[in-house]
Amino acid sequence: MPPHTPELIADPHLTDGWWADLHRALDHLAGVQTERETVRTLRMRRSFPLFLGIDAPGRIERATGHGDLHRANLTHAPRTVMDRERWGSVPVGFDAGLLLAHSLRVPAVAARVRHEFAGVLATPAGLLGELAALCELRHSVARGEYADIAEPLMDRAAALTGRRPPAPPSR
Repeated sequence: MPPHTPELIADPHLTDGWWADLHRALDHLAGVQTERETVRTLRMRRSFPLFLGIDAPGRIERATGHGDLHRANLTHAPRTVMDRERWGSVPVGFDAGLLLAHSLRVPAVAARVRHEFAGVLATPAGLLGELAALCELRHSVARGEYADIAEPLMDRAAALTGRRPPAPPSR
């Protein structure tokens, strides 16, 4: 049974097999062609300066992804990916970045996510995808959601961009 909230608060002690299954599921999904744009380019262009304090890049490499990947949408054993209504075209690395962002309160799990997805997150396209995920969650924080990960999101954004992001605009 998955947790009921996206924010991870404890290490679920996931096996190597669980991670391998997740990679296979995401690789399979990435191979699906779609015109559905889950994370819109225009929204990224508007939100990067607002929530990260940087300009959005002109070119965004995309792949088909889940669009809402976090532990509440993943079962433990057997691993099942649920809640797929947001699937579609996302920036490369977005799903990994979202899973990482929701794991920031549990450093061991965040480190495992970074390790598992290093092949994508360490690329320029993957960095952009992770920044898009941070942007999306910082937007949610501005709407009053995910207060418990607000500071870790700010810290991660600062680590990736080299600057402290601006305070979220008030509602």
